[in-house]
Amino acid sequence: MMQQKLKSTFDKGVTVPGLTFIIGVCLFAVFLPQPTQNVLNVVKQFIFVNLNWVYVWSVTIFVIFLVYLMFSKYGDIKLGANDSKPEYSFFSWLAMLFAAGMGIGLLYFAVAEPMSHYSAKEFADNHYINRAKNAQLYTFFHWGIHAWAVYGLVGLSLAYFSYRYRLPLSLRSCLFPLLKNKINGGWGNAIDVFALCSTFFGITTTLGFGVVQINSGLKTLSILPGSSFIYQVVIVAILVCLSICSAVSGVGKGIKILSNVNIIAAILLLVFVLFAGPTVYLIGSFTDGLGNYINNFFNITFNTHVYDQETLPWFYNWSILYWAWWISWAPFVGLFIARISKGRTIKSFIAAVLILPTLFNCIWFTIFGNSAIWLDLNVAEGALSSLVNDKDALMFRFLEYLPLAKISSYLVIGIIIIFFVTSADSGILVMDSISTRNNESSPNWQKVFWGLLLATLALMLLNAGGLQALQTMTLITALPFSVIMIFFAIALMKGLIIDHNYYSKEFSVSTVPWSGEFWKERLKQIVSYKDSSSVGDFINGRVTEAFTELQKEFKANGIAVTISTTQKPCKIAFEIKHNQVNNFVYGVQSQLKTISEHIISDDNFPDVAEKKTYYPKTFFGDAREGYDVQ
Repeated sequence: MMQQKLKSTFDKGVTVPGLTFIIGVCLFAVFLPQPTQNVLNVVKQFIFVNLNWVYVWSVTIFVIFLVYLMFSKYGDIKLGANDSKPEYSFFSWLAMLFAAGMGIGLLYFAVAEPMSHYSAKEFADNHYINRAKNAQLYTFFHWGIHAWAVYGLVGLSLAYFSYRYRLPLSLRSCLFPLLKNKINGGWGNAIDVFALCSTFFGITTTLGFGVVQINSGLKTLSILPGSSFIYQVVIVAILVCLSICSAVSGVGKGIKILSNVNIIAAILLLVFVLFAGPTVYLIGSFTDGLGNYINNFFNITFNTHVYDQETLPWFYNWSILYWAWWISWAPFVGLFIARISKGRTIKSFIAAVLILPTLFNCIWFTIFGNSAIWLDLNVAEGALSSLVNDKDALMFRFLEYLPLAKISSYLVIGIIIIFFVTSADSGILVMDSISTRNNESSPNWQKVFWGLLLATLALMLLNAGGLQALQTMTLITALPFSVIMIFFAIALMKGLIIDHNYYSKEFSVSTVPWSGEFWKERLKQIVSYKDSSSVGDFINGRVTEAFTELQKEFKANGIAVTISTTQKPCKIAFEIKHNQVNNFVYGVQSQLKTISEHIISDDNFPDVAEKKTYYPKTFFGDAREGYDVQ
């Protein structure tokens, strides 16, 4: 038993090259931080300046594609069998989706981003009202539908092919209609190695910056005397231990509970700032800002600032950086969203993933960002806008201008800590899933391994100043992955077309064969009404005989078939097992039917005496509607 628990489930084709690349890049960033950063900056700058249109078009295509699917005939297809139900309540599902998708960023940029746009030198000549409106508009843009479309496409593709086609919950599965069985070879390994590295780099950099913000908050509240590396080591050690415990407990326990607590705490903080700040102004500016976002949606979507050279640096450092950042995070967040989304329809999945988080983010950034801008203009006299380069402390400085500053600051630190833990434990589970090709019996020591590796490399990078280099590396990897995601969309569309055609196709006439030899007996079966025992005799006799004969014929052709029966209710099933796709199941069961009073009183139905009758009905393993086998 002990040997079984220690046995590794790592897939060598994914884990070995993935770990080699992760550790190699991190060591370069630790021991040669500045040269590594310089080289990566050159590559990033070239991509952002010359290939920014790839990001713009990719993200736009993702939005259009998902909106089309939501309103198309494919919207009612379930992420799983036709009769499957969601595993988690809607609130818990949404809470976990938030925790993994945005997490620490919601707190880190709540005040910092709107204030940065408001104070940007590129817009310094604009009137302060226009600057405030633009700050809100671009923050909505960066955290709105486009960001969630990136996550939604990967999550939808993974959930569809995993739960509908019963393929591994792995990025390689998203290309099954295009690559077929090649997904199990080198191409599939390459995609999963990319996903593993991208997930690790994204989480490491985000957690590194999260630690710095937690440290800054504790320093502001005089809980810690400073922000030296030793304090950051202690913070990381405590939080990663909590993350590992949460990951080991599983999605349904630790992650679900922490996500629910965190979303409630975040809403409490939101409500506090709304009523402690300029309430009427915030409600009015949200309404105005939402209308502004909707009216300018297509304009800002396609705007590459090519005619306004002065704003190009801002465009590269914000919009393009965000698109790259969301795409680089898509393997991690998409995998986690897919993991918790079994049983939902495509329509409900897309509507929830695109609209609800976007609406929440718009409310969030309006209340925090517009409060900060209003306070900066009317109370702080520019003190907040002068702190835009100190993003780690900006949230806490903002809260000092509101009542109960100390209590709200403690609440912020608590939310950041839980976001830290939920992001880390989600990442640990996702990395373990990628590296084992979604092996369900993965030992707990592997989750501990990923947690310790995250903590060790994040601290090394923090100490050496190499986090920025790793972040740049993450942004660069987004370019090839944006192209891969377009192929995901093509593969998903191909799968959905086949799926819809399969379920919408009527049964062939060959399913009701006609034989003149037994026409009198067939006529009697069709017009007669039966009790449960007579239908049971039919299933146990004629149907069983036919299934047994068919089983022998399959066996003669080298195909293994199992026949299973139950008596209450009377039922027989014929099953052929597959490794890659759903098992083929065909069976017959006794089905109850209630008869109308009009038929009972009709003289042309002589043997109808009771309201209930039974008939032998077929059923399938994919939840299609069966038919009367008679």
